[in-house]
Amino acid sequence: MTAPATHVLMPALSPKMKSGTLVRWLVEEGAAVAAGDILAEVETDKATMEVEAAESGVLLRRLAAEGENVAVGAPIAAIAPAPRPAPAAAPTAKAKTAPERARPRLTVREALRQALAEEMRRDPDVFLLGEEIGAYQGSFRVTQGLLEEFGPKRVVDAPIVEHAFAGLGVGAAFAGLKPVIEFMSFNFVLQALDHIVNSAAKTLYMSGGALNCPIVFRGPNGASARVGAQHAQDYAAWFAHVPGLKVVAPYTAADAKGLLKAAIRDPNPVVFLEHERLYGESFDAPDDPEALVDIGVAAIARRGEDATLVAFSRGVALALQAAEQLAGRGVNVEVVDLRTLRPLDMGCVLESVGRTGRCVVVEEGWPRGGIGAEIAARLMEEAFEKLRAPVRRVTAKDVPAPYAANLEEMARPQLGDVLAALEAVLHSGFKRSGCLFT
Repeated sequence: MTAPATHVLMPALSPKMKSGTLVRWLVEEGAAVAAGDILAEVETDKATMEVEAAESGVLLRRLAAEGENVAVGAPIAAIAPAPRPAPAAAPTAKAKTAPERARPRLTVREALRQALAEEMRRDPDVFLLGEEIGAYQGSFRVTQGLLEEFGPKRVVDAPIVEHAFAGLGVGAAFAGLKPVIEFMSFNFVLQALDHIVNSAAKTLYMSGGALNCPIVFRGPNGASARVGAQHAQDYAAWFAHVPGLKVVAPYTAADAKGLLKAAIRDPNPVVFLEHERLYGESFDAPDDPEALVDIGVAAIARRGEDATLVAFSRGVALALQAAEQLAGRGVNVEVVDLRTLRPLDMGCVLESVGRTGRCVVVEEGWPRGGIGAEIAARLMEEAFEKLRAPVRRVTAKDVPAPYAANLEEMARPQLGDVLAALEAVLHSGFKRSGCLFT
């Protein structure tokens, strides 16, 4: 049976917004779209913003004309699921075997929603608190349907005052509850750093182990699309710097679900970094509600022996694309998905680099004091004799995120940047006393 088309709705770009003008369409009817692709530009009383596709598929119909004023929540387009490829012919059976159970595919958004719902059913102390997570169903629809199931005492809409509701959450955690705090963007978390760093992260240590803080701070972190420097930075390295915090940044839906469930059950504060451009991406995922993923354990996303690419969150997609391109030239690159940034699984990185001798680290954050800088320093300290070339980093440019679309893309890590860094480590070595050691 064919899955029904989904509607793209006119988004509310501010709490007081009632309608917006569809300035222009950027995608034609019948065109294939991927999650995160820009569909149209919308003008409000404050700015011109872009509407992204939440799911991959085909733009079936444009339901609003250019120049039309559309009410918030009204459909502006219909997206049909991408057609599935025809199944391959079944091989000739030699013997009866038990039928294989197909693994479900989930978007990262669905995986996070499942994790929240399952943990709330499992433990009545778990509750959600954040901006527009209830009646509005969440800015990115991660909490869609949860208010209806769990009610307003466990899905709590907060005012847009990050410092205030983060503090409420920390206090609730000290009192024995297990809050999950959603921020519209981790760029806005800067308003709440005092509660996250000085209260949630430090209290277990300062109380001599007498008072812990079982809380999860979650939401989108990193590059979005044309929302300016105050919305589009990657602050992963900031939080990974803080003792007392655990910091998680998954790529796949299975890891997003398993790590979020583990984070909610953890007795310590966890910063859970999602990526807006991954919410609509689909992956294989287990349907076992007890399939947790251990915090602090990296994964090998692709095996190889010629070089190691280390990445996390959406950077893993770039790393896998680069590895695939080089595979066509006979170069086998190993991809390490960190998944967790604190604690950092350096054992996995050291083991991989010990075999390949070459390393490139990919991240969307700024270069100075970043995750790549930490890994490069640790490799120099702990595995220098195994390195056959200097470690390279691929990062965002050292500027605030530009608003103009062309400049914004230039400021972010690109596939070409990753390929260039790999070429550099594959064709270089250390120069000592005029000799090149490779």
